[in-house]
Amino acid sequence: MNARTAPPLPTSLDADLVTRSARTVVATEAAAALALESRIGPEFVEACRLILGCKGRVVVSGMGKSGHIGRKVAATLASTGTPAFFVHPGEASHGDLGMILPQDVVLALSYSGETDELLLILPVIKRQGIPLIAITGRPTSSLATQADVHLDGSISSEACPLGLAPTTSTTVALVWGDALAIALLEARGFTSDDFARSHPAGALGRRLLLHISDVMHTGDDVPKVSPDAGITAALVEMTRKHLGMTAVVDADQRLLGVFTDGDLRRALDDEGVDLRGATVAELMTRGPKTIGADKLAAEAAQLMEKYQIHALLVVDDEQRVVGALNIHDLLRARVV
Repeated sequence: MNARTAPPLPTSLDADLVTRSARTVVATEAAAALALESRIGPEFVEACRLILGCKGRVVVSGMGKSGHIGRKVAATLASTGTPAFFVHPGEASHGDLGMILPQDVVLALSYSGETDELLLILPVIKRQGIPLIAITGRPTSSLATQADVHLDGSISSEACPLGLAPTTSTTVALVWGDALAIALLEARGFTSDDFARSHPAGALGRRLLLHISDVMHTGDDVPKVSPDAGITAALVEMTRKHLGMTAVVDADQRLLGVFTDGDLRRALDDEGVDLRGATVAELMTRGPKTIGADKLAAEAAQLMEKYQIHALLVVDDEQRVVGALNIHDLLRARVV
């Protein structure tokens, strides 16, 4: 009876050895990925043409490590404007082939190009006239020769020193998939707003979809005083509205300036200022930074960071104050 035993555990770690190993892996895979640049030509263009002309979805398939890469490629395509999903080739032979329709395009990944599970479903795909794009490491393989378009993913060696674990080959397949996704993204004119719509729950979605109007204070919650208001009145308004500043507006609500905590501290440090008799117009900051309600909340964060300020007034096209927000509003919205 053959008992499988675990290899002995090393008694110590050779730092130089593991460092050299890691650097070799990085160099090997980087060189293989760079070699793909010279292979981008008519076949790549044809693959993009087939996918752009697809009335259905891109169906990605692969076994083992190629399958894991295929799942990621399908996810990247789907999130960048190309509808796609992954079908396991083994499951496809047991009913999941019904998920693949004549208006789809199939993208098959197999380094050897001889994966039995993929070859088994090829006749059904071809019989339905479904375009087939293959990424393999062997242009003369069965999968490559039966494909409508073949993308060459051949490598000189795996990063695995035993030459067994798919490492460089899967990296190359992933790079091919990313190249397709980004080329298609640009060909479609896919925008950051389009990207955000498929990522509404994440940080990217919040940054790309949330507008100033979604987070700003409005109506009576906006701190405002007239230019002839005294410092006490301005401080009361700032305290009630909790934004650390108040807008100074004329009778038509047009912005004249802003009075902040910083303006107050500077006034306190100036012996020439009579705080009891001064009006807010004498101490306010003129020409403050403002933003429009239709701008992205992320733009407000950029303005605050650039000018080292903690609050912004929101104005319309005629410089009327319509809202206000501060850094805490952006933090609550998880924009920053």
